[in-house]
Amino acid sequence: MDIIIEVQGLVKKYGKLTALDNISFSINKGEIFGLLGPNGAGKSTFISILTTISRPSSGDIIVSGFSASRQSDKIKKIIGYVPQDIALYPMLSGMDNLKFWAGMYGLKGSTKKERIKEVLSVVGLEDRIRDRVDTYSGGMKRRLNIAVSLLHHPEVLVMDEPTVGVDVKSRKLIFDAVKKLKEKNTTVIFTSHYIDEMEWACDRMAIINSGKLEALGTSEELKKSYNRESVEEILNQLNEE
Repeated sequence: MDIIIEVQGLVKKYGKLTALDNISFSINKGEIFGLLGPNGAGKSTFISILTTISRPSSGDIIVSGFSASRQSDKIKKIIGYVPQDIALYPMLSGMDNLKFWAGMYGLKGSTKKERIKEVLSVVGLEDRIRDRVDTYSGGMKRRLNIAVSLLHHPEVLVMDEPTVGVDVKSRKLIFDAVKKLKEKNTTVIFTSHYIDEMEWACDRMAIINSGKLEALGTSEELKKSYNRESVEEILNQLNEE
């Protein structure tokens, strides 16, 4: 398989605190890849570097041949980011939000219309897209956030806790959207506190603990490595250490 992301000896320090300690691994194109670990393990720090929000102390992440530390402008064009916090204008309609963000991505005319139509079909919001966002449920806002992140056809989509606080229907629709993205060979990286959905959705997962890469593999490989019946048991073990 083609490698789209290479993490190369990544280190991030905040004063005396080492948030990421020399981690290296790769992610394949079209893979659904999960990041697991206790709170404070370094997952958010990794995501902030991958999305070029912050820079590493040393090492690098190469995304589709571009350096996250030296070519952030190139990375931003090929990566989509769905943050934990909703990044929408609540007083505008869903459609107006999409039009605004499409303009921010430089999309115009027929291309803009086609992209909006396309992302709506992915997240299933066609029937409410003319309504104001402040009338949406939490799950609908999450889905619209995902739609915004897909407007520029990113090669990589990063989803940070995409199903926190959403209803069962929206949770299903979000993962239906992830399946559709995989079919289009989009690489999806996400974190979640719902370990069952990680096991079900991810091709592979990385376990980060105290800034170090502890394990990497399929759910079955991880369970075998830790001699546990489930990935959730692994996380519980790490939280107790």
